[in-house]
Amino acid sequence: MANLTVVTGFILLGFSNIWELQVLHAILFLLIYLVALMGNILIFTLISLDGKLHTPMYFFLKNLSFLDLCLISITVPKSIANSPTRTNSISFLGCISQLFLMMLFVASELSLLTVMSYDRYVAICQPLHYEVIMTRGACVKMAAASWFSGSLFGALYSASTFILPFCGSKEIHQFFCDVPPLLRISCSETQLAADVTMAFGFGLAVFCFIYITISYSHIFSTVLKIPTSEGRSKAFSTCLPHLIVLMIFITTGVIAHLKPPQESDSVLDLLLSMFYTVVPPMLNPIIYSLRNKDMKTALMKLIAWKYFSNGLIPKSFP
Repeated sequence: MANLTVVTGFILLGFSNIWELQVLHAILFLLIYLVALMGNILIFTLISLDGKLHTPMYFFLKNLSFLDLCLISITVPKSIANSPTRTNSISFLGCISQLFLMMLFVASELSLLTVMSYDRYVAICQPLHYEVIMTRGACVKMAAASWFSGSLFGALYSASTFILPFCGSKEIHQFFCDVPPLLRISCSETQLAADVTMAFGFGLAVFCFIYITISYSHIFSTVLKIPTSEGRSKAFSTCLPHLIVLMIFITTGVIAHLKPPQESDSVLDLLLSMFYTVVPPMLNPIIYSLRNKDMKTALMKLIAWKYFSNGLIPKSFP
């Protein structure tokens, strides 16, 4: 008990101790953040303004853009500020808040991506019943359930992690407060609450993965029966980008959190965390805006409205 001290803060470690590389890391993260920021704000704005995009698919995409914007804003700006200044400290309360919000947005995004796969399943496999099933009320309830599940997991993860005592090293081998590096510096021999919470998180990821796999197996089976190549191409172009980003998001997150806490820290840990906290918020706007005809049309209308005073009149959600 004599070795236990009151924890007032932690030290976040970056990708390198060399100042020049830290500056390079800050510039790279700044560029990534600006791309994600502008892309997600653009998608959110286009969907909000263009009445033709007030459909269930774009309603969920609007929520996804907001989640991505929040997720990348929780970790990246702090890391950008820390790198060139070498001020890597974070307060105890700041670490709790960062972990809670990150888990909230990660779990919410995973749940929302699962809902989006269901939306695509109904649209492609049951098109005649789509408007009956995917009503405004049903969409709002599914989105709310995604946010609620994220809030629940965020509270469970932060509570089960910070009830543990911390002693000795306060260095977190990560560019943000995450569960695995925090467990490594805990001086508690038993981490039952954290292990149970991580088991619940793993269960959620497995459930979402199985559900999405089943949904897309039905989707691809139906798409292959479409007689025209144009119809098949349009369906695949809608679903494949969603599936690719989803697989990156789930696999890297699961690997990062299932690695035993006793293993030594490495650059691999930093790269894995980037792939589920930084890469998806940057890729989603690029995939959904550059490859989506409706989003391109909405963007052209927005540009025309700005320069030629052709107003976009928002319509109510159907």
